[in-house]
Amino acid sequence: MRAEDTLMFREAADAGRVVAEQLRLNRPIAQALGQRLRDMSPTGVLICGRGSSDHAGVYGRYLIETGTGLLVSSAAPSIASVYAVTPRLEGVVCIAISQSGQSPDLLASVTAAKQGGAFVIALVNVETSPLAQVADVVLPLRAGPEKSVAATKSFIASLSALAQLTGFWLRDDALLDALDALPEQLDAAWSQDWSAVLPVLVDNENLYVVGRGPGFGIACEAALKLKETAGLHAEAFSAAEVRHGPMALVKTGFPVLVLPQDDETRADTVALAAEFSTRGARVMLAGGNGASRVIGLPTIEAHAAIQPMLMIESFYRLAADVSIARGYDPDRPPYLNKVTETV
Repeated sequence: MRAEDTLMFREAADAGRVVAEQLRLNRPIAQALGQRLRDMSPTGVLICGRGSSDHAGVYGRYLIETGTGLLVSSAAPSIASVYAVTPRLEGVVCIAISQSGQSPDLLASVTAAKQGGAFVIALVNVETSPLAQVADVVLPLRAGPEKSVAATKSFIASLSALAQLTGFWLRDDALLDALDALPEQLDAAWSQDWSAVLPVLVDNENLYVVGRGPGFGIACEAALKLKETAGLHAEAFSAAEVRHGPMALVKTGFPVLVLPQDDETRADTVALAAEFSTRGARVMLAGGNGASRVIGLPTIEAHAAIQPMLMIESFYRLAADVSIARGYDPDRPPYLNKVTETV
């Protein structure tokens, strides 16, 4: 089997087209939502999601919290689904993210949030799903059918929807202008050659993936994809958090994938990559210049909030190759289903 023959590969390659259509069709919805959120002046934001959708929420959290100063928190679905508690969320915006809109624990969490007074926005791919029916407003992902168990284009569509919503909410013209170029840049990112790190990932069983700010959500997503599609024990860390204990495990030859974007966090994250390298780690640095003992991975120059989307698009192509090279089928990860029925 070749990576090119898999659904994961073909669906990830389609992200640029998906995002172009989504941004065009969603523009009036996102623009109206931005005005509604400014009029509402919420007291906080709660983000609900599982798996890849939760990682998209991490990206959204950084965009929203740094842009508005509001407290943004990730929901713990079991509070509603297991402990049957209705939270007190008057004046709070709840952003629910899901490809299928069917997961029972997510539905329970969002339903409880709405009962507790939250204004619910659903970013969902299946517009007829139960989640869409619960929401006050639906911002469709418009990713189309996604048949591979490993979510790719729906994840990137979640990021672009969050960026467009945030751009209109904050009236951030720079971000909105940058989104206009995103579809073409995603196609360019798909063409970037990250194969230099393929031998490193094929020949190891452990890996750290490091990011910070909006890039931390991307690091979480990359680690998850390597776990589920390639059987590789990958763990994601913030560039700050990894220094508090986990760095002790890094020995000679230990692989570390570093995904920095060009914002206030870049200098420290790149310095961390150099520190890993001096410890003998096998460092793979997105946007790196190929310094000694560091494998530099080509990236596309873009707005800092856009760069994480481009890096994960380049990574998805690599991940499909890693999965095949390690003897896996990325479309059928062991023990996983497309819709996870968590209670």
